[in-house]
Amino acid sequence: MAGRLPRSADLTRFCQKLNRVKTLEDDMMETTFNRCLSTIDLTLLGIGGMVGSGLYVLTGTVAKEISGPAVIVSFIIAGFASLLAALCYAEFGARVPKTGSAYMFTYVSMGEIWAFLIGWNVLLEYMIGGAAVARAWSGYLDSIFSHKIKNFTETHIGTWQVPFLAHYPDFLAAGILLIATAFISFGAKVSSWLNHVFSAISLGVILFILIMGFILAEPKNWSAQEGGFAPYGLSGIMAGTATCFYAFVGFDVIAASSEEARNPQKAVPRAIAISLGLATGAYILVSVVLTLMVPWHTLDPDAALADAFYRRGYSWAGFIVAVGSICAMNTVLLSNLFSLPRIVYAMAEDGLFFQVFSRVHPRTQVPVIGIVVFGVLMALMALIFDLEALVQFLSIGTLLAYTFVAASIVVLRFPPPQPARSQPSPGPNEGAGPSELKEYESFSDKLQLVGTYKAKVHREPGKLKAAFEPYLEFLSDFHPGEVVTIAVVTLMVSAVCLCSILVFGNTHLHLPTWSYSLLLLLFSLGFLLSVLLIWVHEQQQSTQTFQIPLVPLTPALSILLNIYLMLKLSYMTWLRFSIWLILGLLVYFGYGIWHSKENLRELTSCNVSARYVVFPSSSLEETVQAGQANPQPSTGL
Repeated sequence: MAGRLPRSADLTRFCQKLNRVKTLEDDMMETTFNRCLSTIDLTLLGIGGMVGSGLYVLTGTVAKEISGPAVIVSFIIAGFASLLAALCYAEFGARVPKTGSAYMFTYVSMGEIWAFLIGWNVLLEYMIGGAAVARAWSGYLDSIFSHKIKNFTETHIGTWQVPFLAHYPDFLAAGILLIATAFISFGAKVSSWLNHVFSAISLGVILFILIMGFILAEPKNWSAQEGGFAPYGLSGIMAGTATCFYAFVGFDVIAASSEEARNPQKAVPRAIAISLGLATGAYILVSVVLTLMVPWHTLDPDAALADAFYRRGYSWAGFIVAVGSICAMNTVLLSNLFSLPRIVYAMAEDGLFFQVFSRVHPRTQVPVIGIVVFGVLMALMALIFDLEALVQFLSIGTLLAYTFVAASIVVLRFPPPQPARSQPSPGPNEGAGPSELKEYESFSDKLQLVGTYKAKVHREPGKLKAAFEPYLEFLSDFHPGEVVTIAVVTLMVSAVCLCSILVFGNTHLHLPTWSYSLLLLLFSLGFLLSVLLIWVHEQQQSTQTFQIPLVPLTPALSILLNIYLMLKLSYMTWLRFSIWLILGLLVYFGYGIWHSKENLRELTSCNVSARYVVFPSSSLEETVQAGQANPQPSTGL
């Protein structure tokens, strides 16, 4: 019986395989894609992903049902919260100019299985998001024609009364997705040009709404007679913030497009900052004019802007608003169809997903197979499924990706020690001194290759800062990165516990006041102590690319906020999420772990090992040395 149990060494090796990180090429600018996107292209892609149907529907819904005119404050807070996540994406997008977004960022810092699960969830997020927007696009256009399309379909084709299926097949939604798929397959330049057209029209309509809205504004609509500025109080503002947060989730299309940017080191951070700023400004200003044009409690949540103009005697403006809404939804469709195949391509290129999706068309330089297959799947979802029950699933996938990217920033800045795969035998002339060589085998190490020896006065990343050694001398006994790794895990656990008490303490758990306050204090102290323990250690030396300020505080706040919003989701969302995760694990252990390029690299490293060394002159050389075969038999993973 005991002989059948796996040895501890086997379990350790298996866990190491699950957490192995991706090895990046020396020249990260080399790609099979066409680097043709400028900062303006990326900015408009980001705006198109964020300023969609939410501007025309979400503002009215939140203003009437959740926050009142204080929806303005909700959007300000939501914009700031989104900025925390956006900064993390900006740093990674500049440092790792490869397609894959959150999947790639997690792979190069956290490990393989975590990266696969993030990519697996982002995949479904884009599919549901694109199909839901297509159905909203279809419904909005149908309403302009007095629902004639819906009535024709129900009369001549029929209706369904089946759970999880739509009431009737939406051929218009499926058709617009297939048309968009065809345009996306022509290449990044065509997709960008099409996005420019729709974004320009959408921004023009928004400008029209703002000018006309301020002309028609009546300050009395914020007066006490109409309920005041914040009729639902602080709780209404925060509830509105949780809803408004999802209006900004489209900025990750910029990071997903970094492999097609001409100068990603500068273009990606600038595009994320500009697009998020413009989107936040648009949401805030439209909320201002909407709640000043008509009393907030009389808004039509389904078509607030068009209805507001109609009630003020400008019914012709409703047509302009409808055109802007359709163009805005087109940009969101393009954003989803643009990003999804590139995430799949990155996973397939790494061997974690089916290899057929890693093929790039030689002329258009885009993953055509992935675009067509997932475009058709998205169209089928929009055709037959009832997506309203699945839309909330989008939130948990997005928030989980944000959480892992924020944690990856901490890992990147305070890299844990990387065990060398093979140690060079010391030569007769080797030893301490200026001729000493140093190995760099992880991605975080490669980032500081140039100039490492010029900055020898700085301590190794992950070590305790010299200023704190007299007070925290016991931490000096740990290896570099060990305390930071423990602190990151503690931070995540503390954040989950703290948010659980905040969300469920008074409702589901029914905790008495004293225990509720005590647990909040304990977990808050654990969270803050973890942040302080990370901060007192040396960070990695700054590079030439963008770095977010106030690390580890900024990513820690992003993690805390994302976990809080995830726990606010319904239990059915978590149940569906768990089922999807199980399916993903089956795919990973059935295919991905066996075909992973990192797995193949490990199998071939028994004969040849690649090593990067830095000489005192700060030059980078690659040496290939013969290695001895591993005396232990390979597990095949």
